[in-house]
Amino acid sequence: MTMTMVMVTSLTITREKEYGTMESLLATPVTSLEIIFGKITPYIVVGYIQLLLIIIFAKVIFGITIVGSILLLLIATFPFIIANLLVGITFSTIADTQLQAMQMTFFFFLPSILLSGFMFPFDGMPEWAQVIDNISPLTHYLNIVREILLKGGGFFDILNSIYPLLIFMIVVSFIFIKKYKNTI
Repeated sequence: MTMTMVMVTSLTITREKEYGTMESLLATPVTSLEIIFGKITPYIVVGYIQLLLIIIFAKVIFGITIVGSILLLLIATFPFIIANLLVGITFSTIADTQLQAMQMTFFFFLPSILLSGFMFPFDGMPEWAQVIDNISPLTHYLNIVREILLKGGGFFDILNSIYPLLIFMIVVSFIFIKKYKNTI
């Protein structure tokens, strides 16, 4: 989900800049914020479709017993999706070409997946890697998924992982707004 959300949004908006259609969109009576919301809304749906497919595969193909609330997972997934979309949009304001946007996406994605605790245990990482890892939204989202689906945790059990996602969203939003104003 991380790679899809970040890459697709960064490439889509960068392509608009490359082809010159972003200027045409900005010339319409629609605000730039509405244009951005229009660009990311379909990818929110795509993110939820990916999540549902992952849950179905986990249950049907891998036989994983889901203990917790799917509804809580759907709600807790929203900040993760938005955080990744904001990263993609921010990359699109920095990148001049789709190649640059893709390179930034991989630069974000690879450390994120390697340091998230998905491939290697968090506690076994050096301290500097744990610090970097705590910035990544994927780390906190994986904690949420484990807590809800495997341990049957509730809302209060995932709050410590929701807060970092929200803080990440706010910080990336500020960076995006600053960069976006400079590109207009």
